[in-house]
Amino acid sequence: MRALTSGAFVWALATAPLQCRHDPEPGLRTEDSAGDALFALSEDFRAKGDEPAAKQTLRYLVDRYPSNRHVPAARAELAREAALIAKADAGR
Repeated sequence: MRALTSGAFVWALATAPLQCRHDPEPGLRTEDSAGDALFALSEDFRAKGDEPAAKQTLRYLVDRYPSNRHVPAARAELAREAALIAKADAGR
């Protein structure tokens, strides 16, 4: 009986990768990239009222991770901020 149990255990271990293996769903993300985390951090800074930290984080994102999916939104936000500052300076 012990030999049968040992044999079944060895068989289960040998076939476990075949039983559990499956390709992950391509649209399912399991973790954030560094760029995604930086974008979320900038939003958190903004929600807490820390605009300078939010802008600095967006600049860092654009500089360090230019191919990240959030970079176009980060650039647009930085450009919007720059335009507001330029408009305010022109009105002085």
